[in-house]
Amino acid sequence: MTKRPFLQAVLASALSLSFGLANAQTTPIKFQLDWRFEGPAALFVHPAAKGYFKDAKLDVTVDAGNGSGGAVTRVASGAYDLGFADLAALMEFHANNPDAPNKPVAIMMVYNNTPASVMALKKSGIKTPTDLNGKKLGAPVFDAGRRAFPIFAKANGVGNVAWTAMDPPLRETMLVRGDIDAITGFTFTSLLNIEARGVKAEDVVVLQYPDYGVKLYGNAIIASPKMLKDNPEAVKAFLKAFTKGVKEVIAKPAEAIESVKARDGIINTALETRRLQLAIDTVINSPDARAEGFGQVKGPRLALMASQVSDAFNTKSRVNPDAIWNGSFLPTAKELDILPKK
Repeated sequence: MTKRPFLQAVLASALSLSFGLANAQTTPIKFQLDWRFEGPAALFVHPAAKGYFKDAKLDVTVDAGNGSGGAVTRVASGAYDLGFADLAALMEFHANNPDAPNKPVAIMMVYNNTPASVMALKKSGIKTPTDLNGKKLGAPVFDAGRRAFPIFAKANGVGNVAWTAMDPPLRETMLVRGDIDAITGFTFTSLLNIEARGVKAEDVVVLQYPDYGVKLYGNAIIASPKMLKDNPEAVKAFLKAFTKGVKEVIAKPAEAIESVKARDGIINTALETRRLQLAIDTVINSPDARAEGFGQVKGPRLALMASQVSDAFNTKSRVNPDAIWNGSFLPTAKELDILPKK
């Protein structure tokens, strides 16, 4: 072999080795959203689009979901490493599957308050929770607000309601049509869906659970125990990059929506920007979130929620709050200080 081909071969081999080492240092992470690519999905697709995960040596794939229950079971099955799910759904899984070998745990609180609310049209005469007595309510059977309604009902003296089940796309349509008196749902989802069906926001009564004595936590980032054991540094890097992205999403939601638009080109940009802003205002940068700190939980509140979920969901075993939460992967308090003061 002549000198030049030899040097070229050596260089090619070195480059190949370097590329291989670079790839070896990149950790793949499959992430499962709780729902479709709508406004709040910007919390995850924005840091991905900005390259923050890549900069942290992570190869993150973010997939749309079809509900918190699905996100929990997919992480439990090992199909996904991390996910985004309602904490009550995670608690229910733990309590109903005590012998499951791979029960996911929550590692960062994102929605410090549940986004669940009861919504009705003003013309129904419903103004307060007690006005729901004897009324017909509707929601999909897996809806977080419907599952937690017994907690809301107990806190507000509500009883004797009749439930109608439907697929998610029909919920707001049936309310507007008058087939049911009220619905449960995430405020930032159902309120805007009601508007999209021709009803003005001022003609809708919104009874948000946190405003009526229900201090449930909402959605959290969840992880498989295997991921936490095998790749603890990758998990920490993910949460740090995610937190950096969330700070930007809160500051510039309209800009962040572009990352969602890139994932689903048919979304209504203006509508999804409003949906994201509503989520920020009601459950991310809420008074409770600012008091407790972004990403974190308080032990007594978590324990109370565990007890309430055990009762309301009639679980096979009692929820153990200590088995649900692991905050040891969180960024520093300084890094988590991202919520603007109101």
